[in-house]
Amino acid sequence: MTQPVTTFPLSMRIFHWGMAALVLSMIFAGLAMVQSLQTWQPTVLALHKAFGVVALVAVLLRLINRLRSRVPALPADLPGWQVFAAKASHVLLYAALFAMPISGYLMQSAAGRAVDVFGVFMLPPLMSADLVWYGVFREMHSWVAYALIALLVVHIAAALQHGLLRQDGVLKSMWKR
Repeated sequence: MTQPVTTFPLSMRIFHWGMAALVLSMIFAGLAMVQSLQTWQPTVLALHKAFGVVALVAVLLRLINRLRSRVPALPADLPGWQVFAAKASHVLLYAALFAMPISGYLMQSAAGRAVDVFGVFMLPPLMSADLVWYGVFREMHSWVAYALIALLVVHIAAALQHGLLRQDGVLKSMWKR
């Protein structure tokens, strides 16, 4: 008989915390860029685009890793609505993590711009420049960013609730072995 899993595999913990750092950095950079016309803005924008490609690849690999891994069960005494909320929020987090870089790339494509990935290669635009589509994808990128921020706040609050109030091992399962 197989033993129950009590912690997430190391690969999942690395993806989780690495992407947490990447996503939070990207959000702060994105918020700073739209508020500033300083001389550093073009450099941060170029890095934001390149790391957006990294984020898309990382979330794809993370999802594959998640689908192939055994993970700890939620606590048996967790109310049904919280089980539903946990599962739904994870699905929404993955959706937002995919939608952010895709909408950013589509926005750049609609502007007729290629995306330079650290000078190693270029992602060509997928369409001719189109101001209407640029506006649509820019709005989409913004709204997905707001949704992602809200989901991250809920995710962090739930993790803290499990770690500090319930002390049921959920937070520890992603923190350490």
